[in-house]
Order: sequence, then structure tokens, then C-alpha cells
Amino acid sequence: MVIACSPRLNARFRFTLSAWSAQSIFTMNDIVRRRWELDALRGLMLVLMFATHLPTRYSIGLGQPFGFVSAAEGFVMLSAFMAGMINTRKADRNGIPAMRQAFLIRALKVYGCHVACLLLLFTLIAALGLKFGQPGLTNLIGFYLNNPLTGLLSGMALIYNPPLLDILPLYVVLLLVSPFILSHGLQHGWRGIFIVSGLLWLAAQFHLSEGLYTLLVAATGLSVPFKETGAFETYAWQFLWVFGLWLGSMDAKGALRDRKPFPQPLVLSSLALVLAFFAWRHIVGQVPVPGNEFINSLQDKWFLGPMRLLNFFAMLIVVMHYGERIRAALPRLKMFESMGAASLPVFCVHLILVLLTLAILGENLDDRPDWQDMLLLAGGLYALYLSARVALGVKRR
Repeated sequence: MVIACSPRLNARFRFTLSAWSAQSIFTMNDIVRRRWELDALRGLMLVLMFATHLPTRYSIGLGQPFGFVSAAEGFVMLSAFMAGMINTRKADRNGIPAMRQAFLIRALKVYGCHVACLLLLFTLIAALGLKFGQPGLTNLIGFYLNNPLTGLLSGMALIYNPPLLDILPLYVVLLLVSPFILSHGLQHGWRGIFIVSGLLWLAAQFHLSEGLYTLLVAATGLSVPFKETGAFETYAWQFLWVFGLWLGSMDAKGALRDRKPFPQPLVLSSLALVLAFFAWRHIVGQVPVPGNEFINSLQDKWFLGPMRLLNFFAMLIVVMHYGERIRAALPRLKMFESMGAASLPVFCVHLILVLLTLAILGENLDDRPDWQDMLLLAGGLYALYLSARVALGVKRR
């Protein structure tokens, strides 16, 4: 379409368009400059998850390297932060309905990726595991192998969640409830949301999900055992997600940039806790106190035990306080940034690589030399980076 107008008006139009474009480009570049570290952090979490899940002799040492906090907490928190930040801006710019639609589209994408991974696991990967006789894989999908139709349908319904394939269903559920949480927080404040979220987390420590699931089984006759519904306690992990949503929303409103510095006693005590948990983890191992179920339950990953949350929030305060200095001192790692920017496809590729390794090579580390494990880890990381580059290239086109 050609716009015909006077030379003066045409020149003014070109000047206005150029100024608008320059302003838009500057704004986007500014966002990228300020947010590359979030993608790098998400990329680091993906690398740690892959190194932990891949059955090699390095997985134990790389699991929870910073204390009694795993990559899953960081990944969920960062995902919630990004979702809160982006969708708060969308709500301010296009309204609450547009924000809700964006959450729904994202939930459908994550659900589609989960179903694709599930179908691949139940077909090709299961066939490989049976062919090579790898119990690490066949035990992982034992319920499906014994009840294929029930396993398939309940898996599609996000009820049956085999190990490793239980975080995406959690993500789907949290995305579906997020527009209601975020819209209420934007319109009425966050105090009531945090009260409800905190109470749900507390109830989760006393096995709320298992109790509700027992009632569901009694009412419907559902034949999927509770232990097959996934390791993550949804009512506990929602607290971390809600906190991330709030933090991202506050960032979108500019509240984090304008916040007062943390009090020095809080920073020092948080730093002391981080160092103490770090030393504890690497002196004792990943089990806080072997044989002591009570203390171990306080650090439980799946229920987000109170001491685990204490470790996480102490680390968060330290990172937020020293973040600018850390960012200025460290070099930019493009590999991590690319992975974080394409987190969903990279996460799915990581699952497929881990499951293929379990199906073909198994989990018996004594049968493999060190160089093979090293090659597996290095090759897998390169495959994750390559998948990120491909996904970003397709997105740009």
C-alpha cells in the first residue's frame, strides 16, 4: 500500500516512523542488555539438570552443587519470574484478557511438548529399553508396561507422570492457574494470595496431595497408584511459583529497581547460611543426616521442606544483593544464554537424551569407562546447545 501525501507531511511521517523505530530498537536492546543474565541463569539450571539426570558417574557430584538446593528450584523460580514480568507488562499494555490468553497459549505449548515426550517414551524409547534389557528404563515405566491403555490415557490427562516426566505437568498446572493469581494480585494486591499459598505449602508438608488423591480414588475407582503421579508435591511447589510471579510482577512495575538495599545484618546472615549449607552439602553428601528421617524431611526436595526453603531464600537474597557486581565481573556465557532463551525445547531434548541413554546404555556405571561418561556428558551438552541454536533460529525466521 502506497501512502500519497505532501512532501512536508511525508517527510514528517518518515521522521516520526524512524524515531519510533529507533526508540523501539533501543527499548528492546535495553531489555536484552538487562535480561541476558536471566537467560544465562536458566541455561545454567538446564545444564545442571542434564548433568544430574544423565546416568554417569558425574551426576552425584553435580547434583545440588550450591547447597541443599537443586536446579529445579532455580528453574521454576526463574520461569515464574519471567512469566510474571512479561505478562504483567502484557496486562498493562493490552489488558487482563490478553494476559490470560498468553498464559493459556503457553500452557498449551508446554502440554504439547509433554505429550510428545510421553509418546516417544511409550513407543521408541520403551522398545529400545526392552530390546537392550535395561531395567533402569523398564522400571521407570513399569506401570505403563503393565497397564498400557490406562498408562497412556492417564498420562495424557496429567495423572500418571513417570519419573523425569513429572515437571512439565507441574508447569502446565501452574501456568493454567497463573492468570487468575496474577490478575488478582494486580487488581487487589498479593497479601491474600500469599496467605493462601503459604497455608497450602504448610498443608503439603502433611501430605495434602496424598489425602486428596485417596478421596479421588475412592470416588472414581482410579487405578493409578499415588506414587505414579509424580514426585513433585504440587501444593508445596506452587509457593515457589507464586513468589516468582510476584517478584516478576514487581519487576515489571519497576519496584525492584527502586527498592531499598537489604539491611546489612540480613545480607550477612544470609551469606553465612549459604556458606554453612554449602559446606554441609559437600562434607556430608546429598542426604543431610543419613538415617535421621526427621531432619532429612526438613530438607526434602519434593515437599520443599522448610530448611530447604531457608537455604533457597538465603541464596536468593545473596544473589539479589551482589548480583550487579557478579554480573559485571563474570564473562557472558553465550552457550548458557542460548539454552535459557530456548528453555522449553532444550528441556525436552534433555529428557529425550537422558531416556535414550537409560534405554540403550543403562544405569550401571561400572560397565562403562570414564572416557565414555565424559564423552556422553560433553556430547549431550553440545546437543542441548545445538538444539537451542536451531530453536532460536526457527523463532527468528
